[in-house]
Amino acid sequence: MAQYTKHPVTAPPAAPERESTGHLLLRGYIVLVLIATFAHSAVYNLLGQLGAAVVIAVLILATLGIGIPMLARSRPAPFAWRRLPWAALGYTAFALLSVVWSGWRVPTLATWVLLAAVTVNALFIAHALNWQEIGRALASAFKWILALSLAIELWASLIVHGPILPNFVTLPDGSIDPQWYWVRDNLFDGGRLQGIVGNANLLAFICLFALITFGVRFALGARWRTTLALWMLLAAFFFVRASSATAWICAFAAAAVLTIALLIRRTSTSRARAKVYAWCLGILAVLVLGAALLHRPILAALGRTADLTGRSDLIWAAVLERAATSPVIGLGFSSPWIPTDPAFDGWITDHGITVFHAHNMWIDVLFQLGIIGAVLMAVAYGALLWRAWFFAVDRPRWDLRADRPYSPLTLLPALFTTVLLVQGLSESTPIMLWGWLLLVLLSFKIKSVPLVGVGLSEQARVTEHGRRSRRVP
Repeated sequence: MAQYTKHPVTAPPAAPERESTGHLLLRGYIVLVLIATFAHSAVYNLLGQLGAAVVIAVLILATLGIGIPMLARSRPAPFAWRRLPWAALGYTAFALLSVVWSGWRVPTLATWVLLAAVTVNALFIAHALNWQEIGRALASAFKWILALSLAIELWASLIVHGPILPNFVTLPDGSIDPQWYWVRDNLFDGGRLQGIVGNANLLAFICLFALITFGVRFALGARWRTTLALWMLLAAFFFVRASSATAWICAFAAAAVLTIALLIRRTSTSRARAKVYAWCLGILAVLVLGAALLHRPILAALGRTADLTGRSDLIWAAVLERAATSPVIGLGFSSPWIPTDPAFDGWITDHGITVFHAHNMWIDVLFQLGIIGAVLMAVAYGALLWRAWFFAVDRPRWDLRADRPYSPLTLLPALFTTVLLVQGLSESTPIMLWGWLLLVLLSFKIKSVPLVGVGLSEQARVTEHGRRSRRVP
């Protein structure tokens, strides 16, 4: 006959350990920071220049108010001062120093404050969250942007029945240049969609980052995978309807990098890995040669002219001519250019609107900070690309065991970096706002935590599904 015992062989049932309310609020705040950074143009269109500046000021003060006590208490772990992205920080310091010789000191100081705010937020996110949480925060931010983009497009098409200007001003269609519209009411007529960010190219890149993040989350086995698949469909819909040639090229580049990384992961010897690298370099050489010989029909198929829609003949030539007057230290930092400043107002125009960047990150850096700035930027992106690649293809190892499984999350930095570098050939976004945030965030995180789930900052909290990360002996 069974009897009750006070000494059971198993532990009594208990609810799984959950994250604290404070940490949930911290993650929510970081999602808000990411939304405000990736969709900064939406904040600008809604609140204007002054309102957007106030939002940035409030967020940076909140970040300092949260981050400084965390540093004082060494939470979630001691701050990795030695692992800071020194090249990126050196570029930031040199940008501030350029105010001494800048030909536009007010834009230099104003945009440097923005650069510094983004840098502080990026370092804060990398320190406060582990790798899993960074992926979740990015996914949440992209979901909000996609949902708001769908909402404003539906509002324009079903309620307003016409385009919407910033601050929700409405005018008869065709009364002003469409370049000024926040939303163009193209949801049901097949035209390009701009979403909540008010720019089709920007929306396309956010959708591309979203697809990469959602794909990684799906491969990780995240909960609610059916819902995640629906978000992926929405991101793909906006990506196609945004119709950005640059974003399509970046998507192909990211797909190629993903394929090569997966092939490298399947190899078991250094000889096999060398063969994969050799084949990939050969294919890359053929593709580059083909692109050089057939660039005109390729660009025409993508809906672009041979001069990249005026970039090489109009913008790049004018910027390089001006940059040649001070090739070593540049003419002064300003990312973006301030269109209302006399130095830029009416200098280069497109559809009657003053252009606010060089549409090439390297030409832009050379123009602003000369060869010194270009070298610092090259070192920053080169170091990130190097670390991100081996973060993706090297098997996690910290002892004699060499058969630990790869994590899909380690592919995220390499794919993001690829998109940024390819985008930088025709846009300057990788050196400002969310491009700069991703550079600093990923550089610092990979240097301070080179293994997913390993390290003090990775072990200190409950992560996925209410379980603590396994402690490494």
